[in-house]
Amino acid sequence: MSPILVRPVREQLEHDRIIRLLQARSRRRYEVGINPGSEQNAPVGIGPKAVYPDVVLYSQERGRKVQGVVEVETGESVNHLEALAQWAHFARLKVPFHLYVPAATIDVARRLSSDHQIPVAELWIYDSIGDQVRFTLVQRAPGAPRPAATPKAAPSRPAVARTAPAGKSANARPTKAPTKRASPPRPARKAAPARKPAASKTAAQKRK
Repeated sequence: MSPILVRPVREQLEHDRIIRLLQARSRRRYEVGINPGSEQNAPVGIGPKAVYPDVVLYSQERGRKVQGVVEVETGESVNHLEALAQWAHFARLKVPFHLYVPAATIDVARRLSSDHQIPVAELWIYDSIGDQVRFTLVQRAPGAPRPAATPKAAPSRPAVARTAPAGKSANARPTKAPTKRASPPRPARKAAPARKPAASKTAAQKRK
């Protein structure tokens, strides 16, 4: 919580609820530390220079290097003093600075960050619908790392099951059917000489 701001109880509860929702959303990519209310669980820096953003994103590797910081604002805390005391300071930490504000205050947040030259890596809005909270990314600084997209599995073709003949293993290689050798062609038979037609009876009688 900002040292210059004391939120109403109801607004503080909503603020801390948003922090815990962001913690749950970020666990797949980061080790997440949160500092709800006046708690100081996850510092950035050492000693008296340590700061305590609402959410601290650490690398999942062994060194737990800080990958980014998140500040969550409510309707009352999107103002000139908060921008100078918190946003400007967090933006100088040499890690991406993410800012979450209520949807109704997006124009004020944009103007404050522009007027005070505060580099915001990602600017998000949130709005509540009953018990549900919806987050929407409205601005990303050029060069800011994009969230890793979940790769979609390529559609796989259905495997065609091959049935093996009865009595044979399914892994057995198919055997080729034996081919019959072609027999040499037989020589053609000679045609029988044509018989001469018999002389007619009239011709025989004349010879007599």
